[in-house]
Amino acid sequence: MATDVLPTRAPDTRKAEVTQRMGFKRWARELGWRHLIGVVAVVYAGFPILYIISSSLSEKGTLTGSNKLFSQVSFSNYAQLGETRFWEWVANTLVIASITAVGTVLMGAAAAYAFSRFRFTGRRVGLTTLLIIQMFPQMLAFVAIFLLLIALGNVIPGLGLNSRLALICIYLGGSLGVNTFLMYGFFNTIPRELDEAAKIDGATHAQIYWTIILRLVAPILAVVGLLSFISTFGEFIIARTVLQSEGNWTLAVGLYNWVSDLVEANWGLFAAGAVISAIPVLALFLFLQKYIVGGLTAGSVKG
Repeated sequence: MATDVLPTRAPDTRKAEVTQRMGFKRWARELGWRHLIGVVAVVYAGFPILYIISSSLSEKGTLTGSNKLFSQVSFSNYAQLGETRFWEWVANTLVIASITAVGTVLMGAAAAYAFSRFRFTGRRVGLTTLLIIQMFPQMLAFVAIFLLLIALGNVIPGLGLNSRLALICIYLGGSLGVNTFLMYGFFNTIPRELDEAAKIDGATHAQIYWTIILRLVAPILAVVGLLSFISTFGEFIIARTVLQSEGNWTLAVGLYNWVSDLVEANWGLFAAGAVISAIPVLALFLFLQKYIVGGLTAGSVKG
């Protein structure tokens, strides 16, 4: 049986036909301004990136010589990174950010599942408490964190000042509340009938959680993990307070140390390090991009 195959039109051809049918003035009034705003946003966001890349390729090591983009092209700044502790800082940052992201996902998912599926005494109070705690900025806790780590270090040295494990624990505690709320709305979109059907088949709560629920909420897990990784990767104030020795520094602390002295600041080396440090975040973002839109919007549909 023969079937008629409709010819497909190229996107540019369809766009031209729509523009011609609508008229240029109407198209500019209804759709054209959106394209203009998009172009302005791309230029506004892209210029700092071009500027920092141009600075990293400049031999002078200053930002004043980078007013003319790519007037000099040299990889000397990138070569000098091997003579510093830059790659050690990269390893520290990746370890801290990765463990924090995984821990945040596991802890937040467990808490969100409990608040979404179980009814227990103190459930509403717990949700309200988490919400109220998030209203206060983390800046208020710096003095308390510093004094707590000093006292804790006298008992358990591995959790005192200058400990990467202590820094990870601080990050995990600070991100639990907001991520629990973010996952809680997404967990509410999963029908409870799935849990009941699995219980009828003999599945336990653990089996339901690990084999069914977590697979269905994969988008929000990816979003929370990505946001946690990005925020931890570039965090400076808490890392600078906790980490004392140069060998334990993260990228944010190490790069700041290169330009903290205005007399001896090497902006070319700083720019080269900043460009390389953006690669892991960009790679992770591209890898998880298919989950981002669904993960950020689905939780607001129900719950």
